Amino acid sequence: MHVFVTGATGWIGTAVVGELLGAGHEVTGLARSDTAALALAKTGARVRRGDLDDLDGLRDGAIDAHAVVHLGNKHDWANPAENNRTERAAIETLAGALAGTDRPFLLAGALAGLVRGRPALETDVSPAVGPDSMRGGGENLALEYVEKRVRVVSVRFAPSVHGAGDHGFLAAITAAARRHGVSAYVGDGTAAWSAVHRPAAARLVRLGLEAAPAGSRLHAVAEEAVTTREIAEAIGRTLDLPVASIAPEDAAEHFGFVGRFFATDMSASSTATRELLGWTPSGPTLVEDIEAGAYA
Repeated sequence: MHVFVTGATGWIGTAVVGELLGAGHEVTGLARSDTAALALAKTGARVRRGDLDDLDGLRDGAIDAHAVVHLGNKHDWANPAENNRTERAAIETLAGALAGTDRPFLLAGALAGLVRGRPALETDVSPAVGPDSMRGGGENLALEYVEKRVRVVSVRFAPSVHGAGDHGFLAAITAAARRHGVSAYVGDGTAAWSAVHRPAAARLVRLGLEAAPAGSRLHAVAEEAVTTREIAEAIGRTLDLPVASIAPEDAAEHFGFVGRFFATDMSASSTATRELLGWTPSGPTLVEDIEAGAYA
């Protein structure tokens, strides 16, 4: 397949591009800067210059491809309304370009806020509906295109897609530990995150693109639940820092934007995903990656 990828030079996108190329697919990646374009070209992928606000470019990229993988996101935590607007417009443009073709459209989803009190399942429907909801209700918006003959697949990524070079949530939590001289968790530290090693997540994206049925919700999850206290203790051991609890009301000040996520349970099962696609995640665990110095 010829696959058009947004977010192609991001943390997950870079691994996905490599996975797709390694499996014999052709890739065109969206690049908004000269640096990103050069890095993408070095992988052997084609480059389409533009960004998520270039709707004409997104439409043309989708029309020219056999499949679309939408991983791009502005991640503007200070302006969620703009994030939501951009996400909805991109989904409507990309999926709209594929309408009536039965071609695959795979997009990045999230596990936050799906359920409370138990690990999330693939059958759990996202409560995020409409432009004012988390990520603009993008997953549910995209799934509406199944009825328009688009093979929509949502991949809900674990909050920690970990590995050396990760600059996401775990990097921010580690930076807070360095800044304050203490590796902290929130409350009693029993909130738990699911986790997956980055190459395993990229492999799931490829498998989902190749074989997942229309309307599938896949969970890129290797470890169902790693408690936030376990994460803080691993960071403390690695940086030789004390480990302590902080009150929930102090989480935002201590951690910054990631504080509200670190206090939230985001655990999930991937049993149905593994059975559907024969996916067996491999690689180090989250704690093993931390202790090996991936965030040091």
